[in-house]
Amino acid sequence: MALLAASLGLLTMVWKDWIEVVFRVDPDGHSGTAEAGVVLGLFALALLLGSVAGFERRRARAAAAPS
Repeated sequence: MALLAASLGLLTMVWKDWIEVVFRVDPDGHSGTAEAGVVLGLFALALLLGSVAGFERRRARAAAAPS
């Protein structure tokens, strides 16, 4: 999920109009503010999900380690 969020964030940085093309809406009148918000939100989501995945991996390793 973190990889998907980061990929969509990169897609939005490269092709700013994909939201308008896919969803057929123009929420910001081509000013770019909606796209900037999407990029920031997706990268924040990617960081959050990546951190949670790392935490879960460390927790699973600690639980599997012999005591």
